[in-house]
Amino acid sequence: MKRRQLLAGAGAAWAMTASRAARAEDALAATPVITGLEILVAGPAGGQMDRWARACAQGLQAGFGASQPVLTRPAGGLDGVTGANRMEALVMPDGRTASMLPGSALIAFLTGDSRVQFQVGHFVPVLAGVSSALLMVHGGLGRLQGQKAGKFGPLRIAADSPQSPDLAAFLALERLGVPFQPVFGLRGIDAKAKAFAAGEADAVLVQGEDVPADAALLSASGGEPLVSLGMIAPDGSIMRDGLFPALPLVSELAQTWGAKPLPALLEGAFEAAAAAARLDFILVLPHLTSPSAIAQWRQAGQSAIAAPAMQSAASGSAVSLLGSLGAEAALAPMGLPAEDILALRSWLMQTFGWRAS
Repeated sequence: MKRRQLLAGAGAAWAMTASRAARAEDALAATPVITGLEILVAGPAGGQMDRWARACAQGLQAGFGASQPVLTRPAGGLDGVTGANRMEALVMPDGRTASMLPGSALIAFLTGDSRVQFQVGHFVPVLAGVSSALLMVHGGLGRLQGQKAGKFGPLRIAADSPQSPDLAAFLALERLGVPFQPVFGLRGIDAKAKAFAAGEADAVLVQGEDVPADAALLSASGGEPLVSLGMIAPDGSIMRDGLFPALPLVSELAQTWGAKPLPALLEGAFEAAAAAARLDFILVLPHLTSPSAIAQWRQAGQSAIAAPAMQSAASGSAVSLLGSLGAEAALAPMGLPAEDILALRSWLMQTFGWRAS
């Protein structure tokens, strides 16, 4: 620290030294001493989130040091809602506990699942993993051109439910002006691929882990990629997916076709649903965690991303790892105004007769 002037006497020197010592003690007291760490896993033991959390814990250990073991604790079902609720309601923001959440928990929040007791805006991102999301169509662009010519009926899209990442595909087709009919009750890529191969569905949103392999599986049944939901750029904008650079974004194809824009309130909902569909996992801290604790976790998170366990898991799953800035950008589209969320739920009701339960 640059000295501004010489002190006039010994008394003044003692006073300043004492003041500085007091401030240093206050600062030390304000910084939490993290001695035992835990990742609350929003999902069952042995599930996808649990596997990511274990790999992440190994990576975080390098950042926090051996004296601060990082443990994992699974909680709740596959969609992550129960685990996210527990973090919101039970986890103290003392810097000791983070939570690993899937993108499906964010979809539940958007669609108004009555079980949801958390606010996405309360999440403090540490790191995240994002993956590709492609809309595969039997016959590709030719199928949709035939539809416009009256040769085909609405596009039958294999889907789990309105309250799933398939929501992003529904809104994408709405943006493209393509009439569609969901085939609900198909959970997971295996069930969807089986329906696609049997001719019971014309389209599938491929998202989650190992998208290239799943896309190849559908290609063997005549599927062709139509559009990509893109990837988040460092500035928060959406760019073409680096794994599928030839595929247009939904907005690009819509412009080529001259499709009408979505209503302004639904446009934000589409971006949020697409963000959730791309999000494989996100590690977050609870609301009101101190800035110093956040800084410690985020610094350790950078070490975790570089760790062999995380790199190996990401490489094997075609998942891109993001540090805190990237994780914030990936989550940012979820910060919708209340009127946008209400518009989405109204659209779900009008389109599918669906209400949250």
